Amino acid sequence: MYALSAIKRIFKYLRVAYATGDNVEARKEMSMAALEAGIAFNNSSVTVVHGMSRPIGALFHVAHGLSNAMLLEKCLDYVLEGTYERFAELGYTVGAAERTVPVKEAAELFLKAVVQLCKDLDTPTLAEYGIKKEDFFAVIDKMAVDAMDSGSPSNTRKELAKEDLVKIYTSLWD
Repeated sequence: MYALSAIKRIFKYLRVAYATGDNVEARKEMSMAALEAGIAFNNSSVTVVHGMSRPIGALFHVAHGLSNAMLLEKCLDYVLEGTYERFAELGYTVGAAERTVPVKEAAELFLKAVVQLCKDLDTPTLAEYGIKKEDFFAVIDKMAVDAMDSGSPSNTRKELAKEDLVKIYTSLWD
């Protein structure tokens, strides 16, 4: 309930809050979304995106929220198969798909909506942020181990191993 309410608010108000920082309604709604998301995290924990973002923050000094945004597309795309129903529900909730749209398509439309949201918020790539590919690749193995050790990937519906995280990290440069 809290997660669905939070994501609905985020998709409705985040662009407005980002573009117009003095919009009190958008800021208030984003504060409520943050509270709801925090309650949801507390009740169910976080998944692969959070676990993989921590090492990026630690090694390359990227704020946690930003590193999460940088990872969203690749992580969600990697785990989409096998979780279509849950992602479809998110797609229906945020208005990316009508309830008449088949589950797999609705899930894919949700992923596209997430990607567009990140673009609308000017989320940089790792390279645009100033991270050098060779520096990143030199620590991918360590980051994958650290992410696995965080426990977050084990909360993901799709079973993930260190090798999967290495593939996701590598794909950030595609």
